[in-house]
Parts: sequence; structure tokens; C-alpha cells
Amino acid sequence: MFGRFFPTVMKNVGLGNLLFSPICNRCCISRLLYSQAPPIGVAERISPAADTASLLLERDVDHLPHLEKPQAWLESLATRESNKLAILDLHPDVFATFPRIDILHRNIQWQKVYKIIDTKIEKNRAECSGGGRKPWRQKGSGRARHGSIRSPIWKNGGKAHGARGGRTYWYVLPAQIRAWGLRVAMTVKHTQDNLCIVDSLDVPSSDPQYLEDIGKERYWGESVLFIDHKPIEDMPENFMDAINRVKMYNFLPTEGVNCYSLLKHETLVMTIDAVNFLETRLMSLTNRYCKPELEKDRPIIETQLGLTRP
Repeated sequence: MFGRFFPTVMKNVGLGNLLFSPICNRCCISRLLYSQAPPIGVAERISPAADTASLLLERDVDHLPHLEKPQAWLESLATRESNKLAILDLHPDVFATFPRIDILHRNIQWQKVYKIIDTKIEKNRAECSGGGRKPWRQKGSGRARHGSIRSPIWKNGGKAHGARGGRTYWYVLPAQIRAWGLRVAMTVKHTQDNLCIVDSLDVPSSDPQYLEDIGKERYWGESVLFIDHKPIEDMPENFMDAINRVKMYNFLPTEGVNCYSLLKHETLVMTIDAVNFLETRLMSLTNRYCKPELEKDRPIIETQLGLTRP
């Protein structure tokens, strides 16, 4: 139903366990999405003397007050061991949206087919060799009348209305659906503890083993996608030298983030600059396509519900 690619994607991100479990319902998923508890095993790695209030890094997140802000640890790649710097508040509409597997499927199918160009060419009767003379006379043979053995009704004849090459399967997927797919993908990564937010991608060594050791120490998956709000030419030299020699580690700037890449990799590592940019960009795309009649009544609805925007 969802194509050949989706079973692999579901295996990597665990969507099958999240969405199709017999005990899974909306309340269960909501508790998963809005839980603010730190990941399993994190509490043991933090010093008991650390002040939790001093670790909380306040961020200006524009959201409705009745939505709880999901949280994530801000880490550093300066050491192999997990180094917790602070606790970040994330946007609930980006990292705690309801998981929609149909939206992910639409994005994946669009990315799979929009770059396909069918160059197949089938010959018509004029392009086939032979068939210049009439196979038999018009009357008197008792057989059906024919004028050429390359007619489309003959075996090995030309193809009527056949493929003429240069066919594209490209179509436009609405920007709202693309933004929605990215929000769902990042929500799933955060919910399943496969999202790591770092202050920067600066590493002290260009040795690829250093990145692999970080992945083992912090229980990253076999495939890791790094995202930063910088062009490739401005990236740290040590990081680029190291990642180019690790087969399953890849880097994307924020302009190239897509659902296919997010679901293809098990672990997502983002810088704080990338989180800020993607939250702003995705929410602008989401709110820009709201229906005017709904936006007109929004203040009335918020007043009746006792909700005020911050």
C-alpha cells in the first residue's frame, strides 16, 4: 500500500511499533509526544550536585499556552563522552505534532518520483524496418486485407501511441504538506530518542574514529545525519575531513533537509542554529497557508477558551 520503500523506513524509525501497536491510541501517543522526562540513562550521567534550574536554557518559543513544550538536552562534541550543557525548550508544533504516516508517505512518494525521467522510445509503423510492400494481394486470397507487415496489429509491428521518451513524473507537492512532513519526521525522531542537539559541529580531531567513538558512547544508530545552518564551504575543517571517511555518516545544510533523508538515517544530530532556523521556517510555512476565514475567527475562539497568545 505504501510502496516498497516504506517498510524499510518504518523499521528504521519504528513507526510500526509507534502507530500500529494494539495498545496504541491517541492518549498514549500524546503522552509520548508531550513527555518532558529526560531520555533513559541520562539521569545517571548527570552529577547529583548539578542544579537543574541552572541547566535550563530559555528560548523564545511562540506557541499556544495550553501546549506543553517538549525538551531536549543540549550537548557538545568536544569530548567522546556525553557532555550535557543545558536543557532546551522546543517548539511543540514542530517537535510534538501528531504523527501522520500518510503525510510521510506523500512526501516520500513525491521525492521518489519527481526526479524520474522516462527516456523509453517505442517505434511506430513508419520507423520499423521492412513492410514496404503489400504482403498479399487485396482480393482473392481469402485472407484479411493488409497493406504492411509493420502495422500495429501485426506481431513485431509498430506501436500505436507508444512511449516517445522524455516523460517526467514530476508534480508539485503543496508547501504545507512538505512542511507538515518535516514536522512529523522530527517529532518521531525526538519521541524515539533519536534526536541529538549540539552547540556546534566543531570536533577537536579530524580522525574518523573520533566520530565513531562518539556514536558508540552516546548510543547513536548505525547511520547518522548531521544538520547545520551553514553552507558546506563554511563547515569546520576537522568535521568535514572526519565525516567524509565514515560511510554511514552524512551532512546536510538546513536548505537541503527533507523527509527522505530524515527517515533514512537512524539518528539525527542538529545544531542549535539549525533548530532555530527550521522552527522559524516551518512555522512560517505552516501559518502562511492557513485559511483566512479560520484566522479571522481565531481571536474569538481563543477568548472563549481562555487562551491568550504569549
